[in-house]
Amino acid sequence: MIPQVQRTERLNPEQLKDIHVTGPNGQLVKLSSIATIKDTVVPRSLNRFQQLNSVKISGVAIRPLDQALGFLEGEAAKILPKGYVLDYTGESRQLRVEGERFLPAFLLAVVLIFLVLAAQFNSFRDPLVILAGSVPLGMFGAMVVVFLKMPNPNLHFFTDGWTTTLNVYSEVGLVTLVGLVSKNGILIVQFANKLQESGLSKLEAVKQAAVTRLRPILMTSVATVAGHFPLVLVTGPGAAARNSIGLVLVTGMVMGTAFTIFFVPAIYMLVAKDHRAEARQRRAAEAGVAASVPARGETAP
Repeated sequence: MIPQVQRTERLNPEQLKDIHVTGPNGQLVKLSSIATIKDTVVPRSLNRFQQLNSVKISGVAIRPLDQALGFLEGEAAKILPKGYVLDYTGESRQLRVEGERFLPAFLLAVVLIFLVLAAQFNSFRDPLVILAGSVPLGMFGAMVVVFLKMPNPNLHFFTDGWTTTLNVYSEVGLVTLVGLVSKNGILIVQFANKLQESGLSKLEAVKQAAVTRLRPILMTSVATVAGHFPLVLVTGPGAAARNSIGLVLVTGMVMGTAFTIFFVPAIYMLVAKDHRAEARQRRAAEAGVAASVPARGETAP
C-alpha cells in the first residue's frame, strides 16, 4: 500500500514543508524543520549498457563508417575524462568486432589455398604463379566498387546504385573471392605443365594453354557471375548486406578473369619451372625399367 496526501495539499513543492513526520519520542515534526527543498537537474532515466551507466549518441556518417568511427574515437580520447570508454551497437559494433578479424581471415584463406595447391602440383612455384596472377587482380576489381563510393551520402552521384563500402559483408565477399578467382589460374597452369611434359617449350605450352583453356575459364566465370548477380539487384530489408557481397563478387570475378588470362601466362614464364627435363628423365627411367624386364620365354642377359 502506498499512502498519498490529498491533491490540494501537493499542488506545489512549498506545500511539502507542511507535511509532518514522526520524530523522536513519537512526536510529529514539520518536514521544513529537518529538510530543505533544492531545485536540481537530473536525467529522467538512467540508461545502462554492458551493466554500466551510459549515454547514447546517434548520428549519420557523412563519410565511410570506419573513418567516422575512427574520428569519433580520436575526439573522444581528447575530451572524455579518465575512466570513460566508447562502445557501439548495431552495424558500428559489428564493424569494430568483426572488422578486425578480416585481415587474419584473409591471410589464412590465402595460406590454405597455397598449401592445397602446393600439394596438388607437388611444387611451390605453381601455386605462387596462380595466386600472384589472379588474386591481386580480383581484389583490385572488387575494390573498385568501394573506391567509387561518394564519401558524402547526401551528395548523389551516378555511381550510387552500384557502389558499396568496406564493411563486414564486403569483407566476406573478398575472402570468398580468393578461392573463386584462383581457379582461372589453376586451369592455365595445370594444362601448361602437361604440354611441357609432352615436349613443348615453356612459351609454347603457356600460349597454347591460355588459348585452349579460354573457353572453360569463360564458362565457369560467367556461371559464377550469373549466380551472384541477383544479389546486386536485391531491394528491401537487408538489401545492403546482399548488395555488398554481390557487388564485390561480381566485379571481382569480371575484372579478375579479364586480367588473369594475360597476367598468369606472363608470371608463368618468369617463375614456373621447366618440366621438359623432368619428363625426359621420367621417360628414360621408364624405358630403362622396360628394357631390364625380360620378355616371356627369354633369358635375361
